[in-house]
Amino acid sequence: MSQQNTGNAIVNSKPKKTAVEIFMGGAKKGFYIGVEQILPAMIMGYVIVQFLQLTGLVDILGNIFGPVMGIFGLPGESVVVLIAAFFAKAAGAATAANLFAQGLITAPQATILIMPCMLMGTLVGHYARIVLVANASTKYRMLLLAVPIFDAIVGMLIVRVLLTVMGLM
Repeated sequence: MSQQNTGNAIVNSKPKKTAVEIFMGGAKKGFYIGVEQILPAMIMGYVIVQFLQLTGLVDILGNIFGPVMGIFGLPGESVVVLIAAFFAKAAGAATAANLFAQGLITAPQATILIMPCMLMGTLVGHYARIVLVANASTKYRMLLLAVPIFDAIVGMLIVRVLLTVMGLM
């Protein structure tokens, strides 16, 4: 950075970047976001589903959560998407994609499941990084956990209604 004296004022100026330099910088950032954040979360999503399927826990969870997930027009097995999304948005989305690829959920059901991935995704990490590090008042901590979960529930219901009105459910 250079300083230029223009009369009484000193003006700081940076050399301007070319469009190619700006593009390459953005591409580099995007690549590292994909490699460092999205890819590991997707792998975690696949590992979670495979582990739960190999151990038979998907069927057990499906039976336990079937009635609750049925409210949203989802099979009980889709609860694994919510579990994965709780830890990472991309893991939830990847888990939904994996369940869709395996034929366990339909495209409209996968669409419903994107809502909790976006609205409450990475809740554990965000809670730790923001609420605990900022030392938020303990009387608000449960509320700060509950609001994204409530938003996800409302979002899933809204998407289910929209898909039903559109004739896709």
